[in-house]
Amino acid sequence: MDFKAKILQGIPSELPPKKEYDTSVNHAPKRKAILNAEEKQLALQNALRYFEEKHHQELLPEFKEELEKYGRIYMYRLKPDYDMYARNIEEYPGNSTQAKGIMLMIQNNLDPKVAQHPDELITYGGNGAVFQNWAQYLLTMQYLAEMENDQTLVMYSGHPMGVFPSHENAPRVVVTNGMMIPNYSKPDDWEKFNALGVTQYGQMTAGSYMYIGPQGIVHGTTITVLNAGRKISKSGEGLEGKLFVTSGLGGMSGAQPKAGNIAGCITVCAEVNPKATETRHSQGWVDEVISDLEKLAKRVQEAKAKKEIVSIAFQGNIVDVWEYFEKENIYIDLGSDQTSLHNPWAGGYYPVGLSLEEANTMMAEEPEKFKKKVQESLKRQTAAINKHTAKGTYFFDYGNAFLLEASRAGADILAENGKNFKYPSYVQDIMGPMCFDYGFGPFRWVCASGKEDDLDKTDKIATQVLEELKKNSPEEIQQQMADNIQWIKGARENKLVVGSKARILYADAEGRMKIAKAFNDAIGNGEIGTVILGRDHHDVSGTDSPYRETSNIYDGSQFTADMAIQNVIGDSFRGATWVSIHNGGGVGWGEVINGGFGMILEGNKASEERLKSMLFWDVNNGIARRSWARNKEAVFAAKRAMQMEPKLKVTIPNLVDPALFDTNT
Repeated sequence: MDFKAKILQGIPSELPPKKEYDTSVNHAPKRKAILNAEEKQLALQNALRYFEEKHHQELLPEFKEELEKYGRIYMYRLKPDYDMYARNIEEYPGNSTQAKGIMLMIQNNLDPKVAQHPDELITYGGNGAVFQNWAQYLLTMQYLAEMENDQTLVMYSGHPMGVFPSHENAPRVVVTNGMMIPNYSKPDDWEKFNALGVTQYGQMTAGSYMYIGPQGIVHGTTITVLNAGRKISKSGEGLEGKLFVTSGLGGMSGAQPKAGNIAGCITVCAEVNPKATETRHSQGWVDEVISDLEKLAKRVQEAKAKKEIVSIAFQGNIVDVWEYFEKENIYIDLGSDQTSLHNPWAGGYYPVGLSLEEANTMMAEEPEKFKKKVQESLKRQTAAINKHTAKGTYFFDYGNAFLLEASRAGADILAENGKNFKYPSYVQDIMGPMCFDYGFGPFRWVCASGKEDDLDKTDKIATQVLEELKKNSPEEIQQQMADNIQWIKGARENKLVVGSKARILYADAEGRMKIAKAFNDAIGNGEIGTVILGRDHHDVSGTDSPYRETSNIYDGSQFTADMAIQNVIGDSFRGATWVSIHNGGGVGWGEVINGGFGMILEGNKASEERLKSMLFWDVNNGIARRSWARNKEAVFAAKRAMQMEPKLKVTIPNLVDPALFDTNT
């Protein structure tokens, strides 16, 4: 049976043989045992309903064993034998080019070179799932292969609920992940309902089929580190010889050392999982690996003296690095953290003093003891960071809920007012005012042909568009334009591609629309193949997250989620090929609502109309909200957008003189 036939068969009528547990891949840790006996039975019933009754007796003990052993039912037996990667779009069976493009993106999210825990269908972040189990994958791929352009596939947290009649301009797929009743959106609720098989944590681009490997976050991290460097620059100097210390080499955090190299600094990135370290080192995303603190300190001092650009993975715990560098008086210029603290009790953060194996055992068998160890570790890490910042280190939260979880642990992390944090989120200080408020965010595309030549051509097209736009751009966004032109010109040399032939850059609405139109024209002229557009959810409009994306909103609305919900609704009727909306992502379950889209460009007039309508809205919705919050950069961007589009009318705030309250108190 060839690849197309395997896709079309969906869940096979005759079960494949049971598979041996593959110890060579990076597996998800065992999840917390949270279900009672009655709930375990319900979880098994929920899993068996994907199969004909004749298979239930054979599968029941197997699924029961998985639930007991791993805390979830992944259905390993059903994992396909074919290689998992983004193929040329023409290799997929189907009646709809749009549906084929979605199949390509799903397989890229599950590619072992891309995914953090591929056998558990987790792309990144420790729990960012594409599907809950392999039956859902098989059924979804079958539906996509069979559907036509007047149908829409509806996805409930990884489960394909069905294919429904719609119309050509409707999305081909609508995805929801983890959408809970608010009172049931605490971390243990995720553990319980995910174990039951009725919801999942889609993170951001994991559950929305838009992950492009660590390249996506490399760009955002590069922009962040460059701008952090500008903030600490004394006289216009760059980052040469300056030290950036951080942690995490997983699905998202693995981008940090590569970004440090591009930004031009010395990077030390700690990681406790040897498999994650080896993956990033073998891919060339980190230059050196050191497991001895004394050797690490000597290597850093040597790099500082020579002003090297080098990235070093420390195989060990980040707390040890912060403490040892403080003892040895090694000055850290920039500091951050990107452990998965949105998921602190289930493998997102490993406490100091425990080996990886000891921690994995404790989190599954003694969860309360493990929680205490994590909180003790966060207190120690914070105390060490505080000592460094007292010497001048610029520390920022990189959106992983470090400050939030440190505060919950009782660490010395609050400012003198007892309400705010001592340190800013990178969105508050850097990404918000410098990028998001001006409408700049992570626009990305995938060349569906899988050809390197197509990617090179799209790089050139995007460069030409940006260079032309820069000639007439206002002074306020000249730096953003220059950074992104430099980025795209160096993209091939920096070897950023892992998985699909994809690229990312930060662009505003005008840039996204003009680049997309140029791609669409090139497709229509036969110069390149089909292109898939998208973005990270971490963007101008896509995410409401008070501790990250909307942390620079100060009118009180940072805890509301109207923007993200409005965004996905607006995208869905303006031409998106697929849309998604998620609870959780980046900073944790119950802490954020985020959404995204995908759009297939087919080189025709219909694609041109969709891209113009949807991309304009997808950015300017967020600009309008940020402007209403009185962010001056967003007010500027909103007024500029209204000049460019006469049919746009944004409500502009009237500013209030603070002195008014002094005279009335």
